[in-house]
Amino acid sequence: MTDQDIIEEMETPEEAPTQKTPPGIQVVDADPEQQHESTGKQEQVEAEQEQTQDEPAVGNSSSTVEPKTKKEQPRRQQAAQVVTADAVQAEEVPTIPIGSLQTLSTLEPEVSVHSVASMRAIGMPAPLVVQPSEYRHGMNEWLDIWREGVRLNYVRLSVMPVILGSALAWTQSITNATPLGHFDIVHFILALIAVIILQIGAHLINDYYDHQRGIDTSNALGPGGLIQQGLIKPTRVLMIGLVLLGIGALVGLITALAGGPLVCLFGLLVVLAAYFFSATKQALSSLGLGELVGFLVFGLLPVMGAYMIQTGGKFNAAAFQYSVPLGFLAASVIYANNMRDIEGDSHVGKKTLATLIGLRWSRIAYIVLMLIPYLIITLIGFPHGHPHFILLALWTLPTLVVAITGVLRTETSAGFNDVMRQSLKIFTMFTTFLIIGLIISALVPVLPALPAHIIPLK
Repeated sequence: MTDQDIIEEMETPEEAPTQKTPPGIQVVDADPEQQHESTGKQEQVEAEQEQTQDEPAVGNSSSTVEPKTKKEQPRRQQAAQVVTADAVQAEEVPTIPIGSLQTLSTLEPEVSVHSVASMRAIGMPAPLVVQPSEYRHGMNEWLDIWREGVRLNYVRLSVMPVILGSALAWTQSITNATPLGHFDIVHFILALIAVIILQIGAHLINDYYDHQRGIDTSNALGPGGLIQQGLIKPTRVLMIGLVLLGIGALVGLITALAGGPLVCLFGLLVVLAAYFFSATKQALSSLGLGELVGFLVFGLLPVMGAYMIQTGGKFNAAAFQYSVPLGFLAASVIYANNMRDIEGDSHVGKKTLATLIGLRWSRIAYIVLMLIPYLIITLIGFPHGHPHFILLALWTLPTLVVAITGVLRTETSAGFNDVMRQSLKIFTMFTTFLIIGLIISALVPVLPALPAHIIPLK
């Protein structure tokens, strides 16, 4: 090997093995000072090689020329490396020496895996703090919760029309020959039980579907709160409501058979209205038909149905006349309820008559609904030969003034809630006085013959 070959071999840099790094990863030396020192030594060696190349060759060409510097270069010490991401600065990433990882890999620690099937069952320890007894609902508290949940205060909307229709049929059966009249107490009680169960079931179903659509979720004045307060599971409330609706329909069918097929049709309409009032996406209450449903379910149908059950299927125009005022009063109660919930219903997109026409026109509509029953009773009671004692229902006029004044002045949900309570009170008192007036009007003509029937004289 000649001197020239040695020089060329020294000048040709060795190809260092390239180490592939993952994309997005930068490999840097952990010791920059040591890297700088190694670079300086390499430059010094290259300078000495160039100086040797410039000197003339001495002796035989086949002789071996020994360079001034040793051929063996100082080996570059391999320092620990740091792996960093491109988007993150080096000082923000914790450094882990590769040597430590290699040592850990060399040790190859054994990982032991055991099955949990043969282990002892893990049991949760008893809580250190036991729930205080005052936070647990007692029997009386649960009764109050369910009473508020099923809204027993509103059951009178179903009860009073049945009483009115039955009382009207009884008073028309009173004559001098039968001053005590004819009254079927069994069918009367069954009719009351049917309508009460149907309305309670309708309330529970209404609460469930309102909860599903997000209606009245934050309204403390609205539903009973069985679902909203997390006391009862929603599906359980729905199941109980459907069961009650089925029981009420069965009892109502048994009772309606005494009044004929028309009364059975009335009962079917009541059951369908009780379910579809709030069920499905196209609920009747969300289509602006709540007041119409109240007019039929709490006015016309129960009054005429109860009357026909007592008379064995016979229909009389008087039953229709007295059912209309109750229908308007029931519609006013529902309308006041919708006025109270107008803000929440508008927020969730529920369409009621109050949300469609606005609060200003709703006040006028409410007043009209409340005045129509008094006008009808006045037209029925004032003419000669008509039962004048039904005008006792006009004694509720002071309460009517309070309700109308409240609906004109209030702007809050709490105020409209008071108006609704006043409307419900008027509905109850108006019907009660109407029943009393009918009974008095029927008994006054037969009073002379009444003692002989009560105490038979021979």
